Amino acid sequence: MSTFLIVAYQTAGGRALREMIDEFRSKDADATFRLLVPATRTQHLFTWTEGESAAVAKATAERVADDLIASGVPVRDVLVGDPDPMLAVGDELAVRPDVDGIIVSTFPPGRSRWLSLDLPTRLERTTGLPVTHVIVDPEEVT
Repeated sequence: MSTFLIVAYQTAGGRALREMIDEFRSKDADATFRLLVPATRTQHLFTWTEGESAAVAKATAERVADDLIASGVPVRDVLVGDPDPMLAVGDELAVRPDVDGIIVSTFPPGRSRWLSLDLPTRLERTTGLPVTHVIVDPEEVT
């Protein structure tokens, strides 16, 4: 049984991410997943607070986890992490290191701040875990 850490925020409800999860499950029917949503600062507001960012991230995480669980995906944990996705993953792996791989979900190049930070490559290099990168079309996010 493998455990995968899904790192996503705005793309968490995307079809491509769901298809990737299904692909992982087709290879390992006993695979479980942890959903980590970094508490990214809310961009649409003139001012924001850490608490507000965490609340938005938590609502996103719970909504997506509920959808996944309702469709039979075994979601073990639903987590809200540091606004910096590198720190969020590092914090999670420090507490629960029993992860076999990381799935990073982003928007396409040019639309993704995480890709401009080279997040998938940096995570793979830093954690030593295999990282699967999924690109989600912004039009397909629920």
